[in-house]
Amino acid sequence: MTSSTLNRRTFFAGSLGAATLLALAACSGGSQAGADKSAKITWSTWGTPEEGQRFKKFNEQFKKDHSSISATLQMVPSYSDYHSKLLTQLTSGTAPDVFYVGDDYMGKFVDAGVLMNLDSVVNAADGSIKAADFNAALFGAAKTDKGLFALPNDCNPDVMWFDKKALAAAGITENPAELAAAGTWTVAKFLEMCAKLAGAGMHGALFWNYWATHWSWVAANGGTVFDAAGTFVLPQDAAGRAALKSLGDAFQQKLFTVADTLPEGSGGDSLFATHKAGFYVQGRYGIATAEQSGTKEDYDIAPWPSVSGKPGASGVAASYLVINAKSKSPEAATTFLVDFLSAKGQTLRLADGGNAVPSIKGADAVVLDGSYPAHAQTFLDLRDAGFSDFAKEAKIPGLSSDVSKLMLSLYEGKAGVDDVVASLTTLMDKAA
Repeated sequence: MTSSTLNRRTFFAGSLGAATLLALAACSGGSQAGADKSAKITWSTWGTPEEGQRFKKFNEQFKKDHSSISATLQMVPSYSDYHSKLLTQLTSGTAPDVFYVGDDYMGKFVDAGVLMNLDSVVNAADGSIKAADFNAALFGAAKTDKGLFALPNDCNPDVMWFDKKALAAAGITENPAELAAAGTWTVAKFLEMCAKLAGAGMHGALFWNYWATHWSWVAANGGTVFDAAGTFVLPQDAAGRAALKSLGDAFQQKLFTVADTLPEGSGGDSLFATHKAGFYVQGRYGIATAEQSGTKEDYDIAPWPSVSGKPGASGVAASYLVINAKSKSPEAATTFLVDFLSAKGQTLRLADGGNAVPSIKGADAVVLDGSYPAHAQTFLDLRDAGFSDFAKEAKIPGLSSDVSKLMLSLYEGKAGVDDVVASLTTLMDKAA
């Protein structure tokens, strides 16, 4: 369910109190071994009423498959309210047995010791889900030297949705998906197209202001944000700094538009559905946007461009499923988690126009069945090659919000790249 609810959030969510989480860590015991599988469990997530219908469908199937386990859903409509409610429940001992955690909160929950270690689940000889079934780069802050404490329930690789009708109106005859297949989908070509679109009175590309936009652009231009050890190396990386400058320039030159700042009534969905923008960087939920146009065949997807023209790694939005370390029914909770994350479970939740991409191998048909968009395989390719929010950034609730505020100042021309990089360094030093 890594849908627009997750992917479009502005990362304004307030931080969980450090003292409170430390207190939770001190009082959280391990899971109760030997609990009977016949149990009542609760699970929780955020989401829209439409998403709630998919979860209801999963619950019904889970009950058929496991008649001895009763699973009750506690759904919170707002992402911004979800984690604060969960914190209150953890403090009072009333938290669900299984629950979602957003990527920007994962590190804090792991550090607090309130989550069950899932190593035994994904390493079981007869287990139906394995760690190797997932792109390990999506584990993010969920994996530490102490173990694996969460798994991505599904994901949304940011792809370049493009409007063939808008491109044609700007005099663009080349197809980005075909260029990508030929290994000639370059950053230079993308910027050239955006300039033509802007010159024709349209928006070149619409981006959401969050971590995947900043860091995917750096990666596309051959830069490095964090090294393999998790050290913030962007300040010393010439290609990365140049990438940020070119990103800021593109926004200031009106080739790119920050979707978050568009006026009500003229948002990204509306602009794209009425052929007023050439590109819209979104996940699989972009299908719904294309359908608003009434001519969804006008739209297709391509990977992020790169300096070389060959597709590389880009950002993949993810949320995670975890088990409460103090669950009174850990075996039943584990059964639920395994079913939910399995290929069967993800297929059930994401089929028929679902708004996300399976995070596990074996459920790819969900994306490919129906053959829409024409290059739907791109979703899967970017999932397998992509990366989640870097562990260091995801470790501190609110840090991604602070990073995005800095980046917005660059996009709006209120700060130069040197000042932004210096401020980013200060933020990352505090997170060390």
